[in-house]
Amino acid sequence: MKSITINGSQREIVGKKATKALRNAGQVPCVLYGGDKPVHFSEIAFSKLVYTPNAHTVAIALNNGEKLNAILQDIQFHPVTDRILHIDFYQIFDDKEVMMEIPVQYIGASEGVKDGGVLLKNQRKLRIKAIPGNLPDFIEADITPLNIGNKLYVTDFENDAYTIMHPDNTVVCQVRTARAAIVELVVEEEGEEGLEGVEGVEGVEGVEGVEGAEGAGTAEGGAQPTGGDAPAGEPKKE
Repeated sequence: MKSITINGSQREIVGKKATKALRNAGQVPCVLYGGDKPVHFSEIAFSKLVYTPNAHTVAIALNNGEKLNAILQDIQFHPVTDRILHIDFYQIFDDKEVMMEIPVQYIGASEGVKDGGVLLKNQRKLRIKAIPGNLPDFIEADITPLNIGNKLYVTDFENDAYTIMHPDNTVVCQVRTARAAIVELVVEEEGEEGLEGVEGVEGVEGVEGVEGAEGAGTAEGGAQPTGGDAPAGEPKKE
């Protein structure tokens, strides 16, 4: 996995007054956990680390010459201005497993989408556990073989290098029947067996789910409802 280096100024004085002074000076107070003791430092430039969809580890270069490897754990934003108020990091070691949210990269062209279906990306990120050296930059999901009604589960992405921290029945993505495809199917069935025969057609019972997808405005690459253990990443802190 790629690593981003940030330069931190270690701070000895902590507390509300010291933290407020740092923020007034345009710096962001940070804390590194996971080592022998918490390390307090401050930094200014976080844009490459925070405002990106990619996953990175962090190399924190302190002004005392020490360099520590970590992952970003939590961020606190100002509720009005969205200014970064505080960041927590977690120190990582080469021989210890760590949990991290890894983005899912979708590739290919689904057969079901070509036939008029809608691709729903249920998970944009997956939480995995691995030693730092085995953390991937992304998890690749090939949607090419998916037909209407097919799904990809987290079990389809099992790998010896890492453990996926989601229940086995977690759906990563699926292809659902689009409303236009259902209407066309109903018209065809009316000419042969009438509307009663439509109930037995695979995929039609999911009409309610399709309405939800349509409301989200999805085509291929539609909206994603993260759920359960899915990569949360919603910041909250002091």
